[in-house]
Amino acid sequence: MSSTKPLAGLKVLEIGHSIAAPYAGMILGELGADVVKLENPGQGDYARGWGPPFIDGVSTVFHTMNRAKRGIAADLSDAATRGSVRRLILGEMDVVLHNLKPGALEKLGLGAAGLIAEKPSLIFCNIGAFGAKGPLAQLPGYDPLMQAFGGLMSMLGEDGRPPVRVPVSIMDVATGMWTVIGILAAHAERARTGRGGIVDTSLYETSCAWMAIPLADYLASQVLPKRTGSGVGMIVPYQAFPCSDGHLMVAAGNDNLFRKLCAVVAKPELADDPRFARNAGRVENRDVIIALLSGQLAGDTRAAWQAKLEAVGVPCGPVQTLDQVVAHPQTAALGILQDSPDGKLRTIGLPLSFDGVRPGYETGAPALGADNAAVLGAG
Repeated sequence: MSSTKPLAGLKVLEIGHSIAAPYAGMILGELGADVVKLENPGQGDYARGWGPPFIDGVSTVFHTMNRAKRGIAADLSDAATRGSVRRLILGEMDVVLHNLKPGALEKLGLGAAGLIAEKPSLIFCNIGAFGAKGPLAQLPGYDPLMQAFGGLMSMLGEDGRPPVRVPVSIMDVATGMWTVIGILAAHAERARTGRGGIVDTSLYETSCAWMAIPLADYLASQVLPKRTGSGVGMIVPYQAFPCSDGHLMVAAGNDNLFRKLCAVVAKPELADDPRFARNAGRVENRDVIIALLSGQLAGDTRAAWQAKLEAVGVPCGPVQTLDQVVAHPQTAALGILQDSPDGKLRTIGLPLSFDGVRPGYETGAPALGADNAAVLGAG
């Protein structure tokens, strides 16, 4: 490829708030699409106020999720404004994506069926909470609710302790990614047939997708998974171990790696113990083998163990804090930390490159209504 903007020429209207739809719009914009973000003219996207920290009175959340877009403020309760937005969609847009409440755009005359009837090439993506059908389809939902409802939270933490959640918006962000996958698939189909269509995705469907392996394991065994902290149910040892100065993640994902680990920690006999020689046995005797390994690893520093384990090819790494992630030379080498054009925000760029070049951070998040005149022809 010769460009980091393969979606140049694609026109997208994002009627989005919070994380899922804005993240999808940001990905499309970073890849070259002309993305117009529509907000209400009052407070705008709720995420503008999700702070501190703030930059120029707007949260870093909003700045991070809404770069690479133009912005309009439009009161969709006003008939004349709705007419302008409808004309914008029918006249210019290839894609509409939104995460408003189910039925909200239909009530305003901006629903998928009506617009596609007039413009068959339009791709219209609905991002819901629980999905497009079913008894919960009309309910709202946020990321932590889906971590709970979809089963993920039941697996996090340790048995005997209260539930915990993944502290980043894993359901929102992944739903944004599925949104982009769906839109790009529909875009490819339109290139072949000339017709668009409706793409549906939701936070709950994303939560189910995250749980594909645990759900398959449960359906096969009818056994609910135990909570294993930093570990996983089907591989042992595959977790963080306390060393003398912090925790080290050790991923001995097969029997050969386990044997190497045992040699490094001066316990080669463990690899020949019939309880531990095969992964299935280690899973059955998890508590015993983890206790034995923990006793050995606690006797030295993370760096010392990391050097020894890496020397024999056992995957491992320290549990890093964010300041360590930012300062790590691997982070610097990838160039994934990017500065906003005005230099006020540093954040993570897209996690992909084209011919070795990552899409740049070229346009910051729009001020509320910044592009009304250019997009809608109104002040």
